[in-house]
Amino acid sequence: MKKEMKKEWFLDQYCGHLFAALLEDGKLTEFSSEKESRIAGVGNIYKGKVTNVLSGMNAAFINCGLEKNCYLSMEESYTDYTKYDGTLGESQTKPLDLKVGDEIIVQVMNPPRGNKGAKVTTHISFVGKMLIYLPTTDFLGISRKITDEGVRSELLKTADNMREKTDEGFIVRTQAPLATQEMLEREAKYLKNLYLEMEELAKNSSVGALLYEDEDLPVRVMRDSYGDELTAIHVGNPELYKRLLHLIKLRQDIPEGKLQLHKGRRAMFQEHGITPLIREATQPTVPLENGGYIVIEHTEAMTVVDVNTGSYVGESNLEETVFAVNLAAAKEIARQVRLRNIGGIIAVDFIDMVDEEHKIAVTETLRDALALDKAKCNVLPMSEFCITQFTRKRLGRDVLSYLVKPCKHCGGMGYINDDISIITQLRTDVLDKFAENYNTVIVELNESIFRRLLQENLFAEELKTIWKDKRVYCVPHKTYEETYYVVRGDNAENPSLPEKAQLLR
Repeated sequence: MKKEMKKEWFLDQYCGHLFAALLEDGKLTEFSSEKESRIAGVGNIYKGKVTNVLSGMNAAFINCGLEKNCYLSMEESYTDYTKYDGTLGESQTKPLDLKVGDEIIVQVMNPPRGNKGAKVTTHISFVGKMLIYLPTTDFLGISRKITDEGVRSELLKTADNMREKTDEGFIVRTQAPLATQEMLEREAKYLKNLYLEMEELAKNSSVGALLYEDEDLPVRVMRDSYGDELTAIHVGNPELYKRLLHLIKLRQDIPEGKLQLHKGRRAMFQEHGITPLIREATQPTVPLENGGYIVIEHTEAMTVVDVNTGSYVGESNLEETVFAVNLAAAKEIARQVRLRNIGGIIAVDFIDMVDEEHKIAVTETLRDALALDKAKCNVLPMSEFCITQFTRKRLGRDVLSYLVKPCKHCGGMGYINDDISIITQLRTDVLDKFAENYNTVIVELNESIFRRLLQENLFAEELKTIWKDKRVYCVPHKTYEETYYVVRGDNAENPSLPEKAQLLR
């Protein structure tokens, strides 16, 4: 009998950001973060205006009122329905005919990255727990994870009956078999009403107006989670817990007992051992359980993964040793690309093997492990040089983009922790000191990090609640590197403080 996987979500909110981490059998498999204010968030819908048309690229740039103009493919080739079984209507495959000055409604598909603006589409969609409504796209699709042919047929028939126009469609999601027909119809009506409200708002809105904002990170996690498969959902923020508990009571598809408020004195991610796992997700070298290791390197064109035997020497012969390391690497690579949210082309340089059956087995292991990923992956056969290439559809931002930033001392060749990553770790360390029964904490840190902490009032919530009876002093230093700080506790009534110490209030 197959052992049931322990699947736990950890959701938190602090320092103006939302965080979500997924542990499967104690291993970190997903991590995401976003600002509480979701500018250019995936799923947001804007009223835009065409500012430039590039005929040679079949693309246009759209002013959506964001910092950078958005990119729209006139063929919309990246609007991908291929991960669902279904057929796109012929009328939907025609390229867009746009000219400068046209006003259009677009939806963010990929957020801004580096110096590039967000990617948008005119194929608007509204995502529910069981259905995705496509108000302007003739497509009827179903998740490939629904495998029972009888169930698939009934669900597609139900979805088709809910279509009122020839140019609208539905995608049946993996959770749909758990719902009754009445529940599906209720969700379809709700999604259609969202579209009608958005359409009405657009009539009198100016260019750049936000017409619809998708749910924030914790609510999306709740929406997309399976009730019965989840072991627990841990929440580190009391207000967020209340909001999610209200949502669970409304939806009635996840038992209330699975939602658990973290009551420990330390930061939730720290107490559950997630903090070092997140830090490891930014490192290029990843150890394997058998002593081997992989190295992940990013280039402009692709991500390259190198597999090494490390300290593993095996028990029989070289071929078997290499085979064992490659098998372990294949499973770990699948976890890492999902955790780091790596998209595009990934090339894996496995250790050379002679046995063709071993090559096939390693490729199949990689393919099976990637099948657990919600992002679409396509694995090519291993080459004679034991190099395997696969593609993974990018879903939102990769982990590096919000945990690290280019190092200014090496021309951008390396990375250092991003400001918010430093500040959230500092918060964790302060909580640790209070958990050790100190009443006063003194933080010596980089001046620019301190300035951002004050300007954005990032510890405001803590100072009003869990730190209201504590004292936190900050000492800014011009000579400290951005990533360097020192945290110490003190229980003296009048602690000895440096001249520049400032009490946070």
